[in-house]
Amino acid sequence: MKENIFTLILMAIVVSLSGELKFYPFHSTFQISFGVPIFFLFLLMIRKTPRVLLGLIVGLSVFGFRFTLDILTKPGFGFYHNLLFNLPTFFYYFTYALMFTLTKVNKTKIHPLWIGFLSIIIETSSSIVELTFRYFLLNDMITISIVIEVFLIAIIRSFFALGFFYAIKLHEVELKNIEQKKQNEHMILLISNLYEESMQLHKTLKQSESITRDCYNLYENLNNNDVIYDPKDLSQKLLYITGQIHEIKKDNQRIYAGLSKMIMSENYTDYISIDKISYIVVNTNKKYAESLDKQIEFILEINDSFPELHVYTILSIMNNLISNSIESIKDKGCIKLLINKFKNNVEITISDTGSGIPQKKNKLIFKPGYTTKYDISGKPSTGMGLPYVNQVVNNLNGSINLKSNKSKFKTIFTVKLPISSLIKK
Repeated sequence: MKENIFTLILMAIVVSLSGELKFYPFHSTFQISFGVPIFFLFLLMIRKTPRVLLGLIVGLSVFGFRFTLDILTKPGFGFYHNLLFNLPTFFYYFTYALMFTLTKVNKTKIHPLWIGFLSIIIETSSSIVELTFRYFLLNDMITISIVIEVFLIAIIRSFFALGFFYAIKLHEVELKNIEQKKQNEHMILLISNLYEESMQLHKTLKQSESITRDCYNLYENLNNNDVIYDPKDLSQKLLYITGQIHEIKKDNQRIYAGLSKMIMSENYTDYISIDKISYIVVNTNKKYAESLDKQIEFILEINDSFPELHVYTILSIMNNLISNSIESIKDKGCIKLLINKFKNNVEITISDTGSGIPQKKNKLIFKPGYTTKYDISGKPSTGMGLPYVNQVVNNLNGSINLKSNKSKFKTIFTVKLPISSLIKK
């Protein structure tokens, strides 16, 4: 709004001042000024404000400026004569803007020559309107030769303004092309770097899955009284797992260093708004669904305002639950993420249209190692996602609840977390 007002004021001042660069071609009160091509340029460039309003404002501005100037510099003119002398100028600019609107000159796909032709008609018609007012108010003459001269002047001024306008547009296009070229080069370099990091990430993902499986098997065997481990054998297994974790750590350090270099200009914080966290979750999981060739609609609803929350905790919980929802949907479905404030808690509800979870397995799914998911090779998932979420929620003194329905949304997870445990202390 402020920018529009500033543009209107600037236009009124510039057109009024440039209108003083003028001459009288017909030995009468009719004048030709440089203000008209400037006004034409403004009409071409300003698209949001109604053109008739622009004509009204500029017409009053030019009339007021000339009237005041003549009062100050030509005291012998008289108030009434001064009024009659300058009033036709207002009708010129108002007619110009009105015809500009009626002829729809500002259409984006109109040919430049057609704009020039319409501009000649608009300027000639506006000049005739002004000449008519001067004829009735000041007894100025109107002849065929005057109309022809007005027409010729309109041709010169219109194509001068049009040429200047398209020179500006051409320069803008050249600047955009240069900027686009720089952006394209930057994007190519960025994609190349991201590809390298993605290969490292793929490697660490495979290693992480393998380590998680080995750790769980070790956990099961240690809980099994029938299996007795030799301390030396156990130490070797733990050393092997430690070595793999160390390798992942080194890979992650390399990945982090590479990514940090690419995005070092960004300012990161551990606490951000729930809106931003939800946006990140939805967008990353959309990409995950696409990578699995699944058409999934994501619905996000945030019904309350919250302080900035710990991003990694919320991300971890949401991502685990939503990725499970994606995996439970066969080909096409819907996932709804609903966030409410419940007393002093943030309540996160995630619903999906997947295959659902039988009632009898509601507690079983939170047990470490339980899974119904298998990869292409037939290896089972580690079954550590939901137990991890459950542990995080419990550590924060929150709660997680699972509800199974026969309606559209078959599985509904509701997580309640105290806001006090998620905000910056």
